[in-house]
Amino acid sequence: MRLIIHRGTHEIGGSAVEVRTNSGSTRIILDLGMPLVTPDNSPFEWRHYRNLRVEQLIDGQILPVFYGLYAHQKPSIKAVLLSHAHQDHFGFLRFVHPSIPLYVSPGTLNLIEVSNIFLDTKVNLQLAREFDMWKPFEIGDFAITPYLMDHSAPDAAAFLIEADGQKLFYTGDFRGHGRKRVLLERLIAEPITDVNCLVMEGTMLGREKGLYQDEIAVEKAIYDLIVGKSSYIFVFCSSQNVDRLVSIYRATKRAGALLVIDLYTAFVLDKLRQISGKIPQFDWSSVRVLYSYSQAQKLATYDKSLLYKYKKAKVSLEEIRRSPENMVLLCKDNSYFKVMLRHLGDLSDAKAIYSMWHGYLERSNLRKVLGSHGIELTEIHTSGHAYCEDLQKLARALRPTHVIPIHTFHPERYGELFENVTQLNDGQEFTL
Repeated sequence: MRLIIHRGTHEIGGSAVEVRTNSGSTRIILDLGMPLVTPDNSPFEWRHYRNLRVEQLIDGQILPVFYGLYAHQKPSIKAVLLSHAHQDHFGFLRFVHPSIPLYVSPGTLNLIEVSNIFLDTKVNLQLAREFDMWKPFEIGDFAITPYLMDHSAPDAAAFLIEADGQKLFYTGDFRGHGRKRVLLERLIAEPITDVNCLVMEGTMLGREKGLYQDEIAVEKAIYDLIVGKSSYIFVFCSSQNVDRLVSIYRATKRAGALLVIDLYTAFVLDKLRQISGKIPQFDWSSVRVLYSYSQAQKLATYDKSLLYKYKKAKVSLEEIRRSPENMVLLCKDNSYFKVMLRHLGDLSDAKAIYSMWHGYLERSNLRKVLGSHGIELTEIHTSGHAYCEDLQKLARALRPTHVIPIHTFHPERYGELFENVTQLNDGQEFTL
C-alpha cells in the first residue's frame, strides 16, 4: 500500500490524502479540504480565488496536484472518502470529476446538503454513497471500515483501510473530551491489531487546552452565566457543532430560559434528527426560531414548505424585546446581528458568550461591536480536537509500525510524544 499526503503534513486544514494499492489499480482520496491559511500563514480567503479556473488554482498551489481527480481530467480515482463536514476537509469537493463517487456518513451528507444551500459549497452529491459506521465495504482492492469518532462535527469518521496485506488507520479529526468520548475509550480498550500505519491529526500540538477541559465544563459555565440573568444572552457558536448546541440547550433549559435559534440552525438540527433523537429540535418547548429575510429566501429556494414547518416555533424581534430576561439568542457574527442589536432596546445588562475557537474572534471586530453597546463578552469553549495525552493513548493502543503526522503545524513534536514516527512532506510518496 502507498500513501501520499498532498496537503496537511505541516498545516492544519486543507487535508488531502491519497492511498493506492501497490499495483496502482485502485486509488482513493481521503478528504479534499480548503486550507485555513496561505503559504505565508495569513488567513485563507476563498473569495480571492473563487473566479479562477481549476488549472490556475493548481498552478497557484491552491488546489493540490492530483491526476485523474478533477473535472477537467480523465477520471482514474475510484472514490473520495470524506471523514466529516468541516470545510477544511471537504471545501474543494466542488472540483471533483462528477463520475467519481463520494462516500460519506448520513450526518455528513446532510450537513453538506445544508452547506450547499446556505454556504454555496457546490458539492456534487449525485454519486454520494452513505456508509454505516463499523460496517466494512469495498472500493476496488481496498477493504474499508469506518469508525465513528468524537469530534465537534457530528457523525465524523476515521477509516481503517486494508489492502496488500497491510492496514492503514486514518483518524480524521477527533477528540476524547466531548459528549461521545466513550468512542475513543472503546477504541483504546479494544484496539485494532497489526496496524502498519497510523495517520493521526495533531491540531492541539503547540496549543493550550484552554479554560474548559471538556464539554461538561462548558455546559456548566454557560449555565452559571445564564442563571438569574436580567437581560439578553447572546451566544456565538457554530450551528454545526451539535455537541455545543446540546450544551447550550441544556444550560438554557435548566436556567428556565428560551433558546432562540435562526432558520439555518433549525434546518441543520432538523436534518440531523435521523442520526439521534437527543439533538435539540425547533419544535421542542424551550426552543424558538427567529426568521431573517436572507435565510428565509435561501430556504424557500430549496423547499418553501420548510418556512411553514418551522413557523410553529417562530418568534419575532418584538416578542424577544418584551421578555429580554427570558431569552438566550444563538447568533452569528454578521450584519444581521448588528441590525438585531438596534431593534432590541435596552442592552445595558446584556451579555455575550463566544463559544468557538479564539482565532476566529481575533480576526473579527466583534469585541468592538459588542463594546459599543456595553455588552460584556465571555469566552466559553473547549477544543474539537484531541489533547496530547489522548493522542498518546491511541498511539500506544494501536502500536503502529509508523505514526505519520497530519493536520498539524508542529509535526516535529511527534518525535517527542510517540514512537515510530515517520514525518512526510506534502506530495511525498510513502510505501508501507
